[in-house]
Parts: sequence; structure tokens; C-alpha cells
Amino acid sequence: MTTHPNTPAGWYADPQGTPDLLRWWDGTRWTEHTHPGRPGQAPQQPVADPAKIQRQVQQQAGVVQPGAGGGTLFTEPVLVVNQKAKLIELTNEYGVFDQQGRTLGSVVQVGQSTLKKVARFVSSLDQFMTHRLEIRDAQGQPHLVLTRPRKFVKSRVIVERPNGQLVGEIVQQNAIGKINFSIEANGQRVGAIKAENWRAWNFSIVDHTDTEIARITKTWEGLAKTMFTTADNYVLQIHRQLPDPLLSLVVATALTVDTALKQDARGFG
Repeated sequence: MTTHPNTPAGWYADPQGTPDLLRWWDGTRWTEHTHPGRPGQAPQQPVADPAKIQRQVQQQAGVVQPGAGGGTLFTEPVLVVNQKAKLIELTNEYGVFDQQGRTLGSVVQVGQSTLKKVARFVSSLDQFMTHRLEIRDAQGQPHLVLTRPRKFVKSRVIVERPNGQLVGEIVQQNAIGKINFSIEANGQRVGAIKAENWRAWNFSIVDHTDTEIARITKTWEGLAKTMFTTADNYVLQIHRQLPDPLLSLVVATALTVDTALKQDARGFG
């Protein structure tokens, strides 16, 4: 591709000629950010503008030099969760990226019937229906399955491995005021999620000693986009290495906070 100042930012064939590789053109220059794919074909996994991702992490979420990670959903200290912007939200789809904008995985709503899609389109009744989501890695393989059974006031989320092995549950504790959730495994409380204000924009995640181990920050996308689309974007910062099942439950919380948790709080915000 021949680039010039009027070429819009985007993913294009690597100018160095590397086959099946896309490189990010930021509108003025080629960057170091690459992604597998071919020109004219959308990569199978979500891709992101690396500059936007870094702006979310550093400026909007205030994360400074979190350190290097292992390149997977469960080994990175920072996860950026960006929902695909749609004027009408009938299914939930999220891309998950590291702090540099590299794809780590995705969150996909599965098993949604036509009735649920219609309910979501015409009303908010779908919040009273069962939701099921898969957390997938960059190769599309599921690692966690989350089920939020139908609820009336308080909700809970069941977290399982793809083989059905139970990891734990996320259980809503209250319905008025600052929304809080208990993180439970093997019948024991291993942590909690605490909304930092009554609108539940940001969350502090603590362990069983009430020490903060992670933080979820909603990143502002601008008034027009917030008003006219359903996109919700979050940054998760994990402060230290966590053991399982707590690590899996923290990741599950962050990657599904909008569908499983935050959308429940909107009626109280």
C-alpha cells in the first residue's frame, strides 16, 4: 500500500512485505503494532487502535508502568475490554486487549434465542432472562463460561470451566446504594467487588482481607458515542499475581462486568 497524509488510520498490509501480516498506520506513519490478517479481510479476532488503547490505559484509567505480562488473558496485569459499538444492542460482543493494543481474546454471548433478542430490542425485559457468555482466548478457544440466571432484583453469576467444572460465583449483595458483589469459591467468600459510587461507573476488587487487588475503570468515549451507541469500555488493572480460583473470578468479573453486573445497577443509577 502507498500511504500519504490523507490515508486514514487503520490496519493495512505490512509495508515490509511480510505475508499475512497487517501493520497499524496511525494516519501519519507506520507504527510497531501488527496483527495477523490479509488486506481486505477482517481479522477473525477483534483489533484495536493501539493509540486509543494506550490513551485509555494511561490517561483515562491512570495506569502508569504496570509492568510486562505473559501475553494471555490470565497473565497480563492490564486488560482493556472494549464492546463493539452498535446503535442497537441485540447481542454482547467484547474485544479484550493488552495495554499495547494486542488482541488477547474476546467475550461472546451465546445461546441467545430470538425471543431474547426481540425483548432486548423493544424493552429491558431481557435483564430478567438467563444470559450465558464465553470468555475466549486469541485463538477463539473458550476458557471460562459464565451463566447469569434470570433474576428479579439481585443477580448472581456462575463461573465454570468449559468442561462444566465450577470455578465459583459472583453474588449481588444489595440492590440500593453502592452496588456490592461477593466473590465466592468452594462455599467461601474469597473477595468482593465494590462500586465506588451509586452510579457504579468504577469498581474496586478486594480479597478476603478487604485489601484491593484489582480495579475496574470505565473509560469515557465521548458524549455522542455514549448517548447513541451501546459501547462500554473498561480497563482492568490487577495489582499483583493472584492464585486461582481468585484470578479466574477476577478476570471473569472484569470481562463481563457490563452484561453480568453493571447493567443490573443501571436501574438504581
